[in-house]
Amino acid sequence: MINGKTRTCGLIGCPVEHTKSPLIHNTVAQRMGVDLAYVPFHVKEGDLEAAIKGAKALNLLGLNVTVPYKSDVIPFLKEIDPLAAQIGAVNTLVAVDGGYKGFNTDMPGLYRAMMEDGVTIEGEQILILGAGGVARAVALLVASKRAKEITILNRTVEKAQAICSEVKGFYPEVEIKALALGEYASLSANSYLAIQATNIGMHPNIDEAVIEDASFYEKVHTGYDLVFNPAQTKFMKLVKAAGGRAFNGLKMLLYQGIIAYEYWTEKQVPAEVIEEVSGLLEE
Repeated sequence: MINGKTRTCGLIGCPVEHTKSPLIHNTVAQRMGVDLAYVPFHVKEGDLEAAIKGAKALNLLGLNVTVPYKSDVIPFLKEIDPLAAQIGAVNTLVAVDGGYKGFNTDMPGLYRAMMEDGVTIEGEQILILGAGGVARAVALLVASKRAKEITILNRTVEKAQAICSEVKGFYPEVEIKALALGEYASLSANSYLAIQATNIGMHPNIDEAVIEDASFYEKVHTGYDLVFNPAQTKFMKLVKAAGGRAFNGLKMLLYQGIIAYEYWTEKQVPAEVIEEVSGLLEE
């Protein structure tokens, strides 16, 4: 029951109408007996700075940030966590004196999801499909977790090469290279962990995959698609058809939310509550 002591958190983005975050946070708060309400806020283009100032003026405990504002929000922060600064994207704001501190829980959320799914990064040969902001963050994550080799495949190879240069700047010891998307036949190994970091295959375009050729998927032992709608993307189906394991991005969504909630409340979410919320997300 909302009362005079209820603290408010929320999500800012454009659009936000599709979000599953209120389901995550309001369920967790209810199960843990925390007096907190979480709501989505549709922030129009040009209103971001006013939204951040308004949230602080209204004493909001914290915010999640989604597209298109994950990088645009950074100039309006009081502080930024080193990981978020390295990635160049913020998805969680935590109230501090004079403003908000920005964190990135997407990549820790992905890592936690992968660990739960039994997917290791250390020592693996990894393919990243795409070269946008998400792909850049994934490349930094897997480099930090000591991947053996990283290959970024993208239609515009120059974008992939730019990410390689940035990652090398942070992790000079890492083996990382860029290939044009059509050059996948030149991949030398036959046992890759492939991470699909584009929005191709996302609803409603569910019959699309970045690479359609079945021979590519014979090189993939595990496919991780960061898309979660549909639950079975074409990328995942192609991985499975070639005999590999495949996962979607729903657990990443779950854990980025759990980590944000733990930042806001300074309370660890029990495993049984996480399991319950996971079940609700899958319905």
